[in-house]
Amino acid sequence: MGSVQLGDGKRIMARLTHGADLIDEIIAVAKEHHIELAQCWAIGAVKRARLAYYDQDGQAYWEFALDRHLEIVSLIGNVSLRDGQPAVHAHASFADEEGRMYGGHIAAGCEIFACELLLVEYSGEILEREHDGVTGLPLWQKLG
Repeated sequence: MGSVQLGDGKRIMARLTHGADLIDEIIAVAKEHHIELAQCWAIGAVKRARLAYYDQDGQAYWEFALDRHLEIVSLIGNVSLRDGQPAVHAHASFADEEGRMYGGHIAAGCEIFACELLLVEYSGEILEREHDGVTGLPLWQKLG
């Protein structure tokens, strides 16, 4: 285990671009405001979603598509650095017209219908993701 104490920074609210990719838009907002470490939350709707589930035994993501209109019930995640650039790690819950829920790790290919984003920047030590040999995941390294 490792941990660091961080301070508060900027708080950014943004309306993301209709038809754009969800991950690309979150990164674009972070870059526009020079944010390298933040929490993110979002609500809204997508025209289609692309999610992933991490297979712990095989140490690989299984991606799946939901090619229909869905509400973003909740999106929570963070922005930190990976290979020196802002990267998003987020999970989301989506609901269809009958209230059925779907969820998982956000993957490239979530097409925005409408989305409101909140980024809360943290100041202090910048966390960078690097390959973790135990899990196979890009995790924060050098904590504490």
